Amino acid sequence: MFGLFRKSKPVKIRSCSLNTKYGVAAKDLKELMKKACKTLQVPLVGAHVCLYSDGTKVTEEFFLTLPDHTELVLLSKGQTWSGDRHADGLIEAAKVLLSDEQSPKRRKILTDLLQNLKDRSELESREEDEEWFKGVDTRFKTKSAYMKFNCESRIRGYMKEVDDATKTIQKAKDRAEFLKASTCLAEKLKEGKYNGCYFDRTGKEPDRLCTQEGWFTCQGSFDQDVCQSLHSINPYGSRESRIIFSTWNLDHRIEKKRTIIPSLLEALQNHKTADVNLTYFYHLLFTRENLKLVHIVCHKKGAHNLLCDAKKIYRAARNTDKRNLRAKGKKRPLT
Repeated sequence: MFGLFRKSKPVKIRSCSLNTKYGVAAKDLKELMKKACKTLQVPLVGAHVCLYSDGTKVTEEFFLTLPDHTELVLLSKGQTWSGDRHADGLIEAAKVLLSDEQSPKRRKILTDLLQNLKDRSELESREEDEEWFKGVDTRFKTKSAYMKFNCESRIRGYMKEVDDATKTIQKAKDRAEFLKASTCLAEKLKEGKYNGCYFDRTGKEPDRLCTQEGWFTCQGSFDQDVCQSLHSINPYGSRESRIIFSTWNLDHRIEKKRTIIPSLLEALQNHKTADVNLTYFYHLLFTRENLKLVHIVCHKKGAHNLLCDAKKIYRAARNTDKRNLRAKGKKRPLT
């Protein structure tokens, strides 16, 4: 019933052979296909649309998540589109040629070509790319600073879910232990600056999830080693890509709500916080050890059916306990 009153979504549509873009508004994918095919005079049978930026096919569910004015490509039966990679190829070709010996005149031509082909993703400050920062709080002066905050916000959200689990605990003793554990996790997360480095292209290579240019690659669904569709995106490149990137997920392989938090709750019911391996739970909840960056199409929402490692849930005997045991075994000196 509510779908009857769905607001129309404005998008920009073009064909893969024409640069001209047309504005089209549609409530769903079916309506978009009819209007787009009529506008571009493409047969409806076998036609489909994909993202101009990376060639991802747009499904009904995906269409509803797209930001307004997203640029799409209409393809007829048999046509394919791998994304706007033409400039990338020319830049790489120019770099290769410049690495070889060239005449001064040819080097000048290649250098000018390379300069002209520089992607907007190389721009970093608000002054350099005002369009990218539309809708972004004015306190953020660089793209990297905003992207780092974006990641921190997601991770903070996971911490909030841990805190909210406290409300479900009935026994005061168990609730107190869980609050201790939650506080410890929050402190460790704060020390790690909420792992915002994952989206920060200025960060160190082992930490960030992107290239120095800002390209992110989908890591595939939780049960795959790689993305079969080779999804990629550069949210540093344009405002549209930045908004679309918000639909990508940091997906927990071992699920946060279904598995990790319940396992932590269960562990603390019969043990003290000091006996539980909070470092293990920290890695599962907040780090790349258990998180995968996935395109919305690769985000499987069904149960993952993966469990926490029972051998890692509790800490090994502490050194103090070992010392106490050794002390008990010693004979008392004669007095």
